[in-house]
Amino acid sequence: MFRSLRHRNFRLFWSGAFLSNTGTWMQAVAQGWLVLQLSNSPFWLGVDGFMATAPGMVLTLAGGVFADLIDRRKLLIYTQAVAGLSALTLGVLVMTHVVHIWMILCLSFVTGCCMALAGPSYMALVFDLVGHEDLANAIALNSTQFQLARVLGPVFAGIGFKLFGLAGCFIANGISSVFVVVALLMVKFDRPGATDGEARRSVKQKGVFIGDLVAGLRYVARRPRVSTLLMISAVTSLFGAPYIYMTPVFARDVFHLGETGLAVLMGMAGAGALFGALFLAYLGGFRRKGWFVLGGDLGFALCLILFSLSTHLGMSLFFLFALGFGIVCSVAVTNMLLQKLVTDEMRGRVMSMFMLSFVGAMPIGNLIAGSASQRFGVPHTLATGGAIIAIFVATLAARSPQLREL
Repeated sequence: MFRSLRHRNFRLFWSGAFLSNTGTWMQAVAQGWLVLQLSNSPFWLGVDGFMATAPGMVLTLAGGVFADLIDRRKLLIYTQAVAGLSALTLGVLVMTHVVHIWMILCLSFVTGCCMALAGPSYMALVFDLVGHEDLANAIALNSTQFQLARVLGPVFAGIGFKLFGLAGCFIANGISSVFVVVALLMVKFDRPGATDGEARRSVKQKGVFIGDLVAGLRYVARRPRVSTLLMISAVTSLFGAPYIYMTPVFARDVFHLGETGLAVLMGMAGAGALFGALFLAYLGGFRRKGWFVLGGDLGFALCLILFSLSTHLGMSLFFLFALGFGIVCSVAVTNMLLQKLVTDEMRGRVMSMFMLSFVGAMPIGNLIAGSASQRFGVPHTLATGGAIIAIFVATLAARSPQLREL
């Protein structure tokens, strides 16, 4: 179940990423509450989500090309350092009581740029650290650390609210970035065919960037199974992901909870996702992965509808747990399938398209959800999004035997 951790490099990467992601989720809780306090509007929650994810629409594909051309480890170090400085800056602004909405939006944009450039390298680096044999297990364990951070981050945020206030959560995230930078500096491996000298010459060659980008798009277009998996990810993100940014509204206006209650709600979805990731790690090299993608996504959609319409706190916590379990089963198995289906030289570019399929759709979904919530209310907006996902996945399951049999 934990065999990938026998690789020293992967252990270092896993540990550093876990600590950094814990800080990221602390900031996610604190930032949602801060935006709601300053604006008193779900629309601005949607705008903040848009600013955090909009860079992915432009930079994710570029990050994929860079992941195949240059040292992935160094790219991750630089982007993590800038993201950490952004979090520290926001912490200082809150601490000195000079923070305004536009400042939060600008810093969200900077962090989003870092994540968009780093994301494909982050995914492709897992293969470099463990190789083919342990790839599926490493992906499941990598998802496990992210989801464990998603559980613990809101818990620590709830404690941090009481001890250090909102500013402490942002400072903690900035400090957590140091751990992943140190871990990546300690990682040592030889990536075949991508020495520093070769990478520099390749990047400087005229037209190599555009040529590689076009080659990656053509590669995906000629593979219907790969393109279908990317389409599922995009639709789910467009209509489902906004629930993360709208959770503060449920905490305050539906269940009449404070910031600690918000931490509990966000942590419960993370707990479900953690169990889902551990479940996948336990299963190992299981068959019928296509059914896992479809079933997990459908379960997520149905639980999103039920959570959106529920006014009972206990039932809502259960639905959050279940939707977290469902979505991680779908996304992590999609990641496994894509990495198994593609060639090594196309790995970074295909992973960038996988990221773009949900990161690119997310800002549009956040803007739509924020605007629709102003008119129809947050619960009805999210329930409608869940219904659209459910109809799409059910139709695909009935009409795509190629996907079911993966």
